[in-house]
Amino acid sequence: MQECYKISISGQVQGVGFRPHVYTLAQRFQLKGSVSNNEEGVIIFILGQKEMALLFYSELIANPPKVSKIVDHSIEPVSSKTFEDFQIVPSEKGSNLNLQLTPDFAICDSCAGEIQDKENRRYNYPFTTCVHCGPRWAVTETFPFERENTSLDKFPMCDPCMKEYTDPANKRFHSQTNSCSTCGVQYELTTNDGQKLDLDSAEIFSEMGRLIREGNILAIKNTSGYLLCCDATLESSIKRLRINKNRPDKPFALMYPSLDMVKKDFDPQPEELTLLTSTERPIVILSSEGYRGEIVQQEVAPGLKQLGVMLPYSAVMKLFADELKVPVIATSGNLHGSPILSDRKEAEEKLGKVVDYFFHHNLEISNPQDDSVVKITSESRMPLLFRRSRGYAPNFSKNDTTIQKKIVALGGNLKSTIAFVPNDFTYVSEYLGVLDNSEVYDRFTENVSKMLNIFEAQPEVILTDKHPAYLSTQYGKELAKKKGIEYLEIQHHKAHFAAVLGEHELFDLGDKVLGVVWDGTGYGDDSNIWGGEFFLYEEGKMERVAHFDYFEWMAGDKMAKDTRLPLFSLSEDSSSEWITDKFSTEEIRIYDQMKKNNTLKTSSVGRIFDAVASLLGIADSNQYEGQAAILMESRLSGVDLSDLKCYVQLSNSSVVPTHEIWNCIVADFQDGLETERILANFIYTLASVIEQMSKLHGVKKMAFSGGVFQNTILIDMINRIVGDECKLYFHRNLSPNDENISLGQLMYYVHCTPYNQ
Repeated sequence: MQECYKISISGQVQGVGFRPHVYTLAQRFQLKGSVSNNEEGVIIFILGQKEMALLFYSELIANPPKVSKIVDHSIEPVSSKTFEDFQIVPSEKGSNLNLQLTPDFAICDSCAGEIQDKENRRYNYPFTTCVHCGPRWAVTETFPFERENTSLDKFPMCDPCMKEYTDPANKRFHSQTNSCSTCGVQYELTTNDGQKLDLDSAEIFSEMGRLIREGNILAIKNTSGYLLCCDATLESSIKRLRINKNRPDKPFALMYPSLDMVKKDFDPQPEELTLLTSTERPIVILSSEGYRGEIVQQEVAPGLKQLGVMLPYSAVMKLFADELKVPVIATSGNLHGSPILSDRKEAEEKLGKVVDYFFHHNLEISNPQDDSVVKITSESRMPLLFRRSRGYAPNFSKNDTTIQKKIVALGGNLKSTIAFVPNDFTYVSEYLGVLDNSEVYDRFTENVSKMLNIFEAQPEVILTDKHPAYLSTQYGKELAKKKGIEYLEIQHHKAHFAAVLGEHELFDLGDKVLGVVWDGTGYGDDSNIWGGEFFLYEEGKMERVAHFDYFEWMAGDKMAKDTRLPLFSLSEDSSSEWITDKFSTEEIRIYDQMKKNNTLKTSSVGRIFDAVASLLGIADSNQYEGQAAILMESRLSGVDLSDLKCYVQLSNSSVVPTHEIWNCIVADFQDGLETERILANFIYTLASVIEQMSKLHGVKKMAFSGGVFQNTILIDMINRIVGDECKLYFHRNLSPNDENISLGQLMYYVHCTPYNQ
């Protein structure tokens, strides 16, 4: 006897070839029925023998499409329906969106082969995709994920493309981003003043390769926004790009033409190779110890022993890379500090004096994104997200039943993101940037509006940071007032801790968890600048239990950029040689007076890193965020990290004696101990402080957040010292820096406020 069943699948199941996969599977099991997308995922009806239906269901869940991610699934008998065969049914919008959004996928091997095959009709077509690869979030305007809800809707399929789209045996069966050179995206190469080069489509990429080899800078509109590219082996080109882009020191990312070339120049480890070739295709930070290539390392990544490397992830970049014999700089198409550009007119206005040539196309990028960045720690082999964007955003997770309200969390100020709970899922936006930049702020407010529109949901609660000067705080306060809804400010470091607790689902653990939150700055509950904090979480209560002893916060935001200021603040005597060597007499007078009259204090571990970097002559300024700390970490690359000493033994469970640690560092410096040894002792001391705090507070579980925990040597040291005694939790799906603040605000509100009491 035949029975009818309804199968519901939710998760990352739209734009991943799920319906064609279901269709093929149904044919194999000789089942009748239908499959369609809806606002909650994929809905399947099957008609057949019970045993066969259950086998079909088991096979589908066990072996879904390779780029899908099933979060929930169910099967239930329903009233009998009549089906003549099995069909893919067009999606019909019936209610609000309640499914995960689909991120962009890197070009698959099959499509990469097609664009290189002269006999294939997609030879040299730079927007070749299939159900397994191509842009998704970048071109999404609304959901469900159907062609008419994307910017590709402006390109009606030609007959051959439509034949592929309707052929169950074709890999483009129901591929919503399907197109070819006949019906698809148009592109051209122009000079920086807008003159189109007289080239046919087959010549454009070879010409781009020639221009790169001649030392030109190109702005290439990719499927997620513009990238700025030049030959990474030509010092003059890189220097010119740095000047034009106003980026004096920050390292550039590299795009290598092939994995074989990466292996030739580096010694990538298995975990790094997996990331480099993944569907997310992030920038992967590789050690450049023993680098064998020809790039100008000092110009690409000044002062560092690591390089950010990625492989081509779109057909556009693959065709470009195929014309190259060398790695190229591939950095975001923007001016330093501004958001990545995707609009042609805006790119020409802002980048016309930066680049020599433009590669333009007429596919609208609905959601421009930077490249994601990942690093693997050298000892514990732990992946660490430095920037979460293309390939990862905007999904996060399915909610637990605790969350009953629609909540928008607006994050921090430096590495802005937005978290939103409009339904059964939590979404965390891609990295947006520093809100003090007016263009980033505009992108931030646009993203808030876009999220509200795409989910057709109005928030019931708005959450922000406590810092009164943060633009996200001011915007959130005004928005809540305008909408007449609940508004709450969440302390910065509590949000950090809540974010990592949320990632690992530790709120209902039952055990105490010690939170270690170290960063550069954050507005504290006592109105001081926190940044070296310890919290205890247990049963819905989060309490600050310890911190690094306060020192003077000087000259406002300048202290984060001028590393000499933390040095001055921590130094007891302004006549010390290392002070008089770095400051003029007038500066010393001004800062002495400032220090004497100062009332604002800080516990920031990030600023202690800066002070150490300045003392040891590593960096007297941060030209980009965290530069001094990154340079310090690079100095320790390849250094023997055994037989180290700890600068402090804690006798107090509530305060870490900052000045005692500092005086020990100064003593070693004065005794002429080599720089790398002092740095290693400093990192070892920080890890030892964590171990001592865990014992003083009697905890066996610890969670870590804050920008300081982007230091992979520190993470490995913590794992080495404490890992055998305690269970350690680090961020795995979010960056430890301020990108996680929005999620943390949301988690804190749900689990640590009266809302949950």
